[in-house]
Amino acid sequence: MALHTEAVNLPTLVRELVAAQWPDAGLELQLDERLGPVRVDPMRVRLLLRNLIDNALRHSVGAPAPPVVSLSSNAERQLQLSVRDFGAGVAEEHLAHLTEPFYRADSARQRSTGGFGLGLYLCELVAQAHGGTLRIGHAEPGLEVTASWPIAAASPTPSRA
Repeated sequence: MALHTEAVNLPTLVRELVAAQWPDAGLELQLDERLGPVRVDPMRVRLLLRNLIDNALRHSVGAPAPPVVSLSSNAERQLQLSVRDFGAGVAEEHLAHLTEPFYRADSARQRSTGGFGLGLYLCELVAQAHGGTLRIGHAEPGLEVTASWPIAAASPTPSRA
């Protein structure tokens, strides 16, 4: 699929998506308002956010705190979009496989409770299409998933995802 980038105010996109999709979820938003407009494919970034937030909410039932969505840039001018949950997390041996298509850490999960195992795979594709990476790590408790890509890497011309 083609990647169609445009100048987007990401803090606004995140707030609007959260308000529309999860108005009562109690998500904590940590958004750097100084980012300004950046070139991204807004449809793909929404897909990434929906998958990450849905996963975090699914794995936060009974957690001591709600998921945290953060957006910032680092010293290397990398955009960093993270979602952290405070759930039980996953065993170390599963971390490297979570972005593989159809992989699920809990093989007993059914479609009604866990999906097809494509969400993190799609998130990785979105990050890569923007010239970046997807990193999954233990957050103690829970997991943190961070999509990073160079702010200047998003070109105004469509590219292939």
